[in-house]
Amino acid sequence: MQNYLEPVEDGLPMRASGPWVAEKLDYLQRYIEIFETSMRKKWHKRHFIDLFAGPGKCRTESSRVLLGSPLLALMTSYPFTDYFFVELDHTSIETLRTRCSASPLQNQIRFIEQDSNQAVHKIIAEIQSSDRGLGSASLNLAFLDPEGLELEWDTIAALAQVAKMDLIIHYPVMGLKRMLEVAAKRDDHAIDLFFGDKAWRLLYRHTQNVSVVDQELLLHYKQKLENLGYVEVIQDDVTLTEPAIKNTKQGLLYRLLFASKNPLGDKFWKQVIQRNVHGQRRLF
Repeated sequence: MQNYLEPVEDGLPMRASGPWVAEKLDYLQRYIEIFETSMRKKWHKRHFIDLFAGPGKCRTESSRVLLGSPLLALMTSYPFTDYFFVELDHTSIETLRTRCSASPLQNQIRFIEQDSNQAVHKIIAEIQSSDRGLGSASLNLAFLDPEGLELEWDTIAALAQVAKMDLIIHYPVMGLKRMLEVAAKRDDHAIDLFFGDKAWRLLYRHTQNVSVVDQELLLHYKQKLENLGYVEVIQDDVTLTEPAIKNTKQGLLYRLLFASKNPLGDKFWKQVIQRNVHGQRRLF
């Protein structure tokens, strides 16, 4: 049991991951650290929301074990006051529950076994009810890291209903690229739900250059974030704010998008992403 919260084998299932997962988790861990260090004395309630929590640990192809996002959030120097861990897979969430049982914060965790796009409404209702009971707003960080296109735009819009809700979003560049041609020929597709509209279809049809399509679709997504009240999402230079997570062949898998309604959040994020997991300045 003493190994449940450490990046080592503990006899429980883990999520199989590529080596690039270490970079993503490093950015998340360092953002959580600066977020909680700076805000813990200013906000009575601080929630961490993980809508695709998984079993809590990852194992790479080289058998390296890493703490997943929920355990990183639990093990931070200054923990959040409350946690929401959502996972649809029964084995994964029960494994995560077992690992979290070793934490002194276990009673501050709400485990939800449900599709994240449905569970988000329960979470928002609980946060808003708690805020009303305390008579003050809470500060919230949502980590949205699906394996594919499971994250629907309506979920992003729902989270934005909470006044103080920062977002770290897995934007699936390669996943979209692989599915665009097929999706454009169908009336209903997961990409419609991902973008929350069908405007992406016009962008795709009117643009022949693949790289331009990628840029236009990303801009469309970020414009929708700004329409929800998030600031500084659109930058002339994406390398300022959006780490590019690549595979071992340097293929672009996805970008990490950050969105906050407060410029201070963007300041923290830009500070975090100036270096990569190896301590070097990031190369894009």
